[in-house]
Amino acid sequence: MANVSHTRGDISSHPDVSEMQARYARMLGGRDVALVDGPVFLLGLYCAVSPWILHYTTSQPALVPHNLIIGIAIGLLALGFTRAPERMYGLSWAMSALGVWMIISPWIVGDSPDTGVILNNVIIGGLAVLMGLVCAGTAARSTPRP
Repeated sequence: MANVSHTRGDISSHPDVSEMQARYARMLGGRDVALVDGPVFLLGLYCAVSPWILHYTTSQPALVPHNLIIGIAIGLLALGFTRAPERMYGLSWAMSALGVWMIISPWIVGDSPDTGVILNNVIIGGLAVLMGLVCAGTAARSTPRP
């Protein structure tokens, strides 16, 4: 039977510690993913529920599923950024494109939107563009150069 009575708090003597540290560094690519991914996820969540928060489900029925779908897409991008940052940060430009679409969508999808609806989508879109650019900048900075 193995002796399990000793303390297991320190793994510095583990034979694979250097390999684990190198893999962790490669996976994150030097990025602090929590700084960007958390706000991106919250933005997607707010975008998805904003029609009910601002009560424009009856005045702009076409924008309700639109904002829900775009919000879910932004949230999924954030989850992808967190789960596989080395593969997903290339899609940060897609988040910027979703932001631009959110800015113009009240006039394309909506029907004579009022100021509150326009302001909501423009703020969400602007934040999505800004966060997409931050993600793209972070990815460009941490991409290894040959």
